[in-house]
Amino acid sequence: MLDISDASRWIVLIQVGATLTMVGLIWFVQLVHYPLMAHVGREHFLKYETEHQRLTTLLVVPLMLSELLSALLLLWCRPEAVDSGLVWTGLLLVIFIWLVTFAVQVPQHERLTISFEAPVHRRLVRGNWLRTAAWTARGLIVLAMLSQLLRPVLD
Repeated sequence: MLDISDASRWIVLIQVGATLTMVGLIWFVQLVHYPLMAHVGREHFLKYETEHQRLTTLLVVPLMLSELLSALLLLWCRPEAVDSGLVWTGLLLVIFIWLVTFAVQVPQHERLTISFEAPVHRRLVRGNWLRTAAWTARGLIVLAMLSQLLRPVLD
């Protein structure tokens, strides 16, 4: 049977896995995927954008939900070794990422499913730097949490 300290360590590990996966994914999207959207061509863009949304949702929703849920759980079930400031900062960044995603990025993608508009695409790419920076910061935070969690093992 898992005691609370075992469970809290698993929550940190789930958060590390989900967050670092999203860090890698967001950098790929920012540097490769979004810029290449401009080269799909108007003839195929609507189908491309619709499939992009469907397939991306299948990949990122479980990761983002795991990240959010583990960030929330750490408020109540934080390993003693992990600084509470890191937990709160990480949660605030998750909330920021969700707000930018659903208030800014999703509506821009929805517009692009109607027709490719270069100004909307440019705003999508530029605006995604906010999420890229926030996820990168979260990556550093979860690595710091992991370091604190492992400190007794490594000493």
